[in-house]
Parts: sequence; C-alpha cells; structure tokens
Amino acid sequence: MTPAVPAPVAAPPVSDLAATWQHILLLHARVENRLAAALQRRHGIGLSEFRALGHLVASPTSELRMQELADKVGLNQSSVTRLVARLSTADFAVRDLCPDDKRGVYTVITETGRTRYAEASRTYEETLNAALEEARQADPQLAAALTVLGAAD
Repeated sequence: MTPAVPAPVAAPPVSDLAATWQHILLLHARVENRLAAALQRRHGIGLSEFRALGHLVASPTSELRMQELADKVGLNQSSVTRLVARLSTADFAVRDLCPDDKRGVYTVITETGRTRYAEASRTYEETLNAALEEARQADPQLAAALTVLGAAD
C-alpha cells in the first residue's frame, strides 16, 4: 500500500500591506544592486563607502564619531571600522582622536573624499532615476509601490 500523501495546506492570504512591502523589498534589492555596480564600476567605491562619504559631507564639521557614522550607515562597530579603514586607505577620510575624550574616534572627510563623493553623486542620481523608471515600466506592482512612495509618476 502506498503511503498517503498529505493534502497541501493552503497558504494564508497575503494582506495588501504585506504584498506592498514585498514589492518594496524587491525594488530595494534591484535598485541597490544597480547602484552598487555603477558606483564600483565608475568610481571604484562601494555603496557603503558612498553613503559614509555623504554623511561626512553633510556634517557641519566634516566629521562624525565612529558610532554616529555606524548608526547613519546602518553598520555595526566592527563593520564601520573596516569601512573607515577602506576610506582611509583610499585617502577619502582620516581618523582623528577627540581632544576631550581620547577614547572618542572621529572620521574626517578629506578633499579627495569630497571630490570622489561629488563625482559619484551624479552617477548615483542617474542610476537611481534609471532603475526606478525601469522598475516602474517593467512591473505594474512595483509601479504601484513606487506611486505609494511618491517616487515615480
């Protein structure tokens, strides 16, 4: 006698909110991949390096404590340490000790880092716009998610 095959269990219905969120995650992954590839190919930097430089450029003092930078870029302490080491090796940033608290370490953007960020920003914007437009045209569900976000019309 053949063992009985259990009947498939019906998946619970997916709410509109959950479906929209899934489309946003798919869009995010696609766009992040395009941005990362364009920045690496054209400017020799990764997406995390680009974003870190952007936060440093935006800082009124051109510097951020390592923990602040980690929070802004969304990395843990050891990952941001490696990130800053890469920025330092490329002469995009330097580390500096806090004069009041020798335990505090700052990351300070250099002129070379400012220049690279300015150059890469154009690529970032062009790639972002192209990726969002492509997603909007290719997939009606992603187009709807973009409309909800106000990112494309």
